[in-house]
Amino acid sequence: MRRSKFTESQIVAALQEVEGGVPIAEVIRKHGISRATFFTWKSKYGGATVAELKRLRELEAENVKLKRMYAELALENAAIKDVLSRKL
Repeated sequence: MRRSKFTESQIVAALQEVEGGVPIAEVIRKHGISRATFFTWKSKYGGATVAELKRLRELEAENVKLKRMYAELALENAAIKDVLSRKL
């Protein structure tokens, strides 16, 4: 997946400029983005703050870690059940 050349804080700042009253055309010209990109950002990040986005990333990372832990434990549990069923 292609990475954006803009950080999330820069995206939120651009969206806040528009909320502050700056015309969309001026913001997209200033940042060198298309209208489609701007509205994609607006649908994805609209109303969010930098702190909320940072917390979201932390929660997503924690979720990935927990899913990995669960998968490892499930495999271990299945292996133990398999070994116990063979002994009986």
